[in-house]
Amino acid sequence: MEAGVRLSTGVSKWDIREKIWDYMEANNLADFPRPVHHRIPNFKGSHQACHAVRELDMFNRTSEVKVDPDKPLEGVRLVTLQARKTLLVPTPRLRTGLFNKIVPPPGATKEILRICATSQGVKDYSVPIGLDAKVQVDLVVVGSVAVSEKGWRIGKGEGFADMEYAMMVSMGAIREDTPVVTVVHDCQVVDIAEELLDDHDLTVDYILTPTRTIKTGCKRPKPQGIIWHKISYEMLERIPILKNLRYREKQAGKDVILKDEHPDFPNARKPEDSDENAKTGNTKLQTESTLAQVGHCHVGNDSLNTKSETHGALTTVYVGNIPPGTRVSELKSALREFHASPVRLSWQGAQCRAFLDYTDKTTAEHVVSSLKGLSLRGQTLRVEMAKNQRNKGQVEINGQRNK
Repeated sequence: MEAGVRLSTGVSKWDIREKIWDYMEANNLADFPRPVHHRIPNFKGSHQACHAVRELDMFNRTSEVKVDPDKPLEGVRLVTLQARKTLLVPTPRLRTGLFNKIVPPPGATKEILRICATSQGVKDYSVPIGLDAKVQVDLVVVGSVAVSEKGWRIGKGEGFADMEYAMMVSMGAIREDTPVVTVVHDCQVVDIAEELLDDHDLTVDYILTPTRTIKTGCKRPKPQGIIWHKISYEMLERIPILKNLRYREKQAGKDVILKDEHPDFPNARKPEDSDENAKTGNTKLQTESTLAQVGHCHVGNDSLNTKSETHGALTTVYVGNIPPGTRVSELKSALREFHASPVRLSWQGAQCRAFLDYTDKTTAEHVVSSLKGLSLRGQTLRVEMAKNQRNKGQVEINGQRNK
């Protein structure tokens, strides 16, 4: 621990963050991007610290490594690619899913691999990984603002590293003994009181700094999955993949009551009440009568008791890769669960697809985001905006027109 970072007793997590950020800036230890406040701070010597991961026995035994997208971890991403290991990077703020797999072009040079390890490279050379992908992460590398030699970790305060780990547990992507590594400057290694930790906080097993490698021997249990009673509806809306995981765990019979639904929460909402509010308010549902034909039917939304006529142009979402034998009721049930019930559902079960009509583009785009990674009968659906939008549910996708 750097002598200059002194922490008094009774400090909060936020006090610790502020002291670390201030110290790194005042002593010119910080590196681009600056200022480091409210970030996982990059620091001078980060690449040296990152390269120490090659000296860890477990790194040489791994095949799949998950590394956070923070700037100070760029060196770990590069070393992972150079070692020809599978590199998984969480999507920024978990907006579009959980992982991106970095796929360098064939015959990538050292310079191309360097680019692939940067934030821009993560955008340009990655493919999304769905919830049904057979991912088995052997090593987790996270950024930190502060960490103790005992393995207690403090992030920048938004909880994404903790959430990512819990999601990986939920989808079976990591084992209980999967090691967690963090890379920090020596001044970020400080004493942290254990009482500051919560049960959702991720701890670390190894700390890499420019001058040393610390094996923490941490025995504190890591998160065992998503703690749903600490998740709010607002967070569920911000992180669409959470909806998918919640749906799966609910189907498996697990307790998925949210913070807002918990009896101890002020003005707690009942799950069924909140579902109705979302249906009637968020998606502006309307209902029309059911029209059925062989292999192709228009299914009116049945979540409201009143009938209304839809006027004007609709925005259509395409749903493909529907498993053979799936009933329309199964898709409708999933859509209701994700608060994504359409104005009209055009079911084409024989072609393993469906078209969902919404009243406006904003709602349709939100639905596409929410349904990313949705699966039925163990098969991930393909959900995207229909290629060419036409009035009254006439759409064209991949060159095929449907009326």
